[in-house]
Amino acid sequence: MHVAIPLYPRYTALDVVGPYTVLAFAPGFTVTLVAAEPGPVVDDRGSLAITATASYADLPRPDMIVVPGGPGTAAATSDPALVGWIAAAHEHTRWTTSVCAGSFLLAAAGLLTGRRATSHWGWVDRLADFGAEPVHERVVTDGRIVTAAGVSAGIDMALTLLAQSTDVVTAQTVQLAIEYAPEPPFDTGSPQTAPADLIKPALSLIT
Repeated sequence: MHVAIPLYPRYTALDVVGPYTVLAFAPGFTVTLVAAEPGPVVDDRGSLAITATASYADLPRPDMIVVPGGPGTAAATSDPALVGWIAAAHEHTRWTTSVCAGSFLLAAAGLLTGRRATSHWGWVDRLADFGAEPVHERVVTDGRIVTAAGVSAGIDMALTLLAQSTDVVTAQTVQLAIEYAPEPPFDTGSPQTAPADLIKPALSLIT
């Protein structure tokens, strides 16, 4: 299974690295980071660069796409090279997926019309503007399109995809290998459980 993760300026690093780690650990999976041109692409903090080892043209038919989100998503939706690659590659994928605001890039490629999809809680409802049906769930599967909620949900999505692409035991083995057993110190991981006065400060960190 060949997985492609596209990089564009101001992506969120965990949107990339979380799914990358899960899938790269899986037997029989190859994960390639792609961009308009091979080379380093800087994240949304401006302090971390991840290197794309291939261009979009080098990998036109991956088996799976994982599109990350981040503050750079809005600008990226107007990038014809990226959006065109997503649309064209989707014709051949087994799975076309996104993390966080990456779902808006799937929408820009015309892939979410009439489909159930999710995104970060701060803007998931805006997916309706693109003809999608917003769903407030952590991982949403609609056919071969799978979308994950905000940032850390990409790890959950990758494990879900791994189980569906191989088997549950393989996904469980990878989960154990990376010791993914979240025990957050605070119950503030969603707007439903966090104090209301944290909402605006939290959104300001990721826009």
